[in-house]
Amino acid sequence: MALQVYNTLSRAKETFVPVDPSHVRMYVCGPTVYDFAHIGNARPVVAFDVLYRLLRRLYPRVTYVRNITDVDDKIIARAKESGDDIAVLTRRYAEQYHADMAALGALPPDIEPRATEHISQMIAMIGRLIEAGHAYVADGHVLFGVESMAGYGRLSRHSREELIAGARVEVAPYKRDAADFVLWKPSASDQPGWDSPWGRGRPGWHLECSAMSETHLGVTFDIHGGGQDLIFPHHENEIAQSVCAHDGAPFVKYWMHNGYVTVEGEKMSKSLGNFYTVRQLLDDGWDGETIRLLLLSAHYRAPLDFSRRGLEEARAQLDRLYGSLRNAVGIETIPRSELAFSAVKEALEDDLNTPLALARMHELASTLNRSKDTFDCRLAKTQLIAGSGLLGLLTHDPEDWFKGLASDRPEDLSVDDIEDLIGQRAAARNARDFGKADRIRNDLAERGVVLEDKPCGVTVWKRSK
Repeated sequence: MALQVYNTLSRAKETFVPVDPSHVRMYVCGPTVYDFAHIGNARPVVAFDVLYRLLRRLYPRVTYVRNITDVDDKIIARAKESGDDIAVLTRRYAEQYHADMAALGALPPDIEPRATEHISQMIAMIGRLIEAGHAYVADGHVLFGVESMAGYGRLSRHSREELIAGARVEVAPYKRDAADFVLWKPSASDQPGWDSPWGRGRPGWHLECSAMSETHLGVTFDIHGGGQDLIFPHHENEIAQSVCAHDGAPFVKYWMHNGYVTVEGEKMSKSLGNFYTVRQLLDDGWDGETIRLLLLSAHYRAPLDFSRRGLEEARAQLDRLYGSLRNAVGIETIPRSELAFSAVKEALEDDLNTPLALARMHELASTLNRSKDTFDCRLAKTQLIAGSGLLGLLTHDPEDWFKGLASDRPEDLSVDDIEDLIGQRAAARNARDFGKADRIRNDLAERGVVLEDKPCGVTVWKRSK
């Protein structure tokens, strides 16, 4: 089937028709690097990573741009609070972000522009907006005049009152209209700033993405993604800037937004004690692939409730999928072809239906578990591996998966210790000392190691949390 995506602009599912079928271009809003990434930050990374993987399968060339915001009022405030140099602060958290997203199996974007490296492009865009009558200078600021754009508010579909309410944080006497937003603001001597025709200052957040996307993807491109919370004002304002800076030329064909994340049924909050960063979960012993599967368990546009129980269920799903591959270690795959990708790919082509794609993965695992070395079994294994590549799952060797869970904890037995005890148990069983064999099994179970005796006489094991 042809790829279908839900376009926030039209509020409908549409057939994806790229601007240039030989080169698909996608921009996703990236992090503001002043703190660790939390699971809400991780959701769009994982969702659009799946889209990126799918697009690369469907089209000959894909350029994926995800920016880094390294100049922002939140960054300035955090640097002042911590006493760190801003460049040091942003570099540290950018590196941590890269490490955490890699642990979740996210491919790096093709281009990762930084806001501070595109100041000249931002200044040029502001100049075009002023010249075209869409922006004005007031009290050291440059502001976009929303009344100058007839279609302002089309993406969010906000009323005039809602547009003004959304701009309240920046209401100021120098604005011509309460909904006008800042393109350039003056910087104090102790704040980062750049020389411009309007004085030393720094760009507004919305402007940064407009300038960076144009620089690397052109005036008009295919997909712009991000969290639902960015629809207004961020993405609405991006449209206004980019369209008006280019005499009405289209900006983005398809706007895609992921849903909100709650934790244990409530809004994530440090005061509630349900605020999880990716780093914290990894340090607690959760594998990045487990976190990734949980983030994919709900459709990307739907709300997602993140919980410890959900992580346990996600790990159990991965145990089952890895188990089917471990049991089929001697079964050969068939040559990779479109048929090999069909099972999971068709689900993802329906607006990234990851719950259906995961269900297809489990169907393939069931076929693999009950079949012998037949064509159906070889095809199931081939499709399971191919589908996992599209979802970014099953990246470990099955044996490493089962033996490596939580193995970095000091209280865990080493692999050599476990293998030695399994050997002692096998010797006890051969000597018909079943009491000793049971004691070894029970002792291993108490220490987080589960044994499974196979019909062929081989015992395999895995760690449990």
